[in-house]
Amino acid sequence: MSNSLFLARLLGPVMILVGLAVFANPRGFRQMAEEFMASKALMFLSGLILMPTGLAVVLTHNVWTADWRVLITLLGWLAAIGGALRVFGPLFVVKAGQAVLSWPHFTSVAAAIWVVLGLLFCFFGFLH
Repeated sequence: MSNSLFLARLLGPVMILVGLAVFANPRGFRQMAEEFMASKALMFLSGLILMPTGLAVVLTHNVWTADWRVLITLLGWLAAIGGALRVFGPLFVVKAGQAVLSWPHFTSVAAAIWVVLGLLFCFFGFLH
């Protein structure tokens, strides 16, 4: 099995689950995000988890093609950069997070993006 299929099969169901969970409880996830941004320890720990995870994706799947596989690569780069920012510049991440959370429809839009990407990855990983 190719790295693309493996990662699509791994990411797809997780992204669908997270997106549906946010749809089911948007207020709870908004509160969780606020609590997360208030915790320096959680910010640092999440960066330590997110950066190597993103780097693992990039190191095994740095595919820049004009098809669905580039989405996996982009997610890997976003995770690596986001993790590094959480470790090195947590105040920037908190300010950006607060700005995004001030938008009233943020949780619905984010949940929809996660579900759509998850369905796309499941389609290409399992059915295509």
